[in-house]
Amino acid sequence: IGGYDLNLFISPPDCNFLCSVCHGVLKRPVRLPCSHIFCKKCILRWLARQKTCPCCRKEVRHRKMVHVNKLQKIIGRLEVKCRNAEAGCQVTCPLAHRKGHQDSCPFELMVCPNEGCMLRVPRGALDEHRQNCQHGAYHRCSLGCGATLGPVERANHNCYRELREAWCQRQQRSRTLVLCLLQHMRKMHRTTGLIRRQLADFLEEDDPLLVGAPQEEAEATPEGSIGVEVWEPQGQATL
Repeated sequence: IGGYDLNLFISPPDCNFLCSVCHGVLKRPVRLPCSHIFCKKCILRWLARQKTCPCCRKEVRHRKMVHVNKLQKIIGRLEVKCRNAEAGCQVTCPLAHRKGHQDSCPFELMVCPNEGCMLRVPRGALDEHRQNCQHGAYHRCSLGCGATLGPVERANHNCYRELREAWCQRQQRSRTLVLCLLQHMRKMHRTTGLIRRQLADFLEEDDPLLVGAPQEEAEATPEGSIGVEVWEPQGQATL
């Protein structure tokens, strides 16, 4: 149906406000060149099948239609019931304000926001349903850390804070490791320096022994042995 349901209105609407195609109250009324008025949706469907006016059967060329804004405003002031009246809503309002009321109506059916729950409950009972919903026991962290949390855990969960604490703990461990490494390096330097000093002292004690050894060997060699080796070839040559 293109128009509004007649049962929606508090008082029966004027017959001039009715669409001849759907017999409902005009929604987005448009006028054809022959002056007959219809719901826009209804007349577009009609003209898709045949190019004549539904009332007078005059030919309609190029879908020449004009929006009747004044009539739409008059219809918008008609008093209507909430579409949730059968569920218990007693509110009435102008047709133009009906959509605004539905956005806050406590009887409007809402889908449960808990993942996996397919129930539709009235808006006024949604908070209570969420607290008792079996699908609401565990949810993934809304901040994106990927953790699955229960109701109690969600109340105390702060992954940003936990991440910062973990980062601080890692920084503290890194500083401890660096300090330990520096201590080992200092100890190694001290040990290396001690070894160098001991080696230098050892070398200084051995230097006089290494220098005096050739002199003792020279003194131990007989003087004549050198002359024999030198002059012996000359005597042989003279002979």
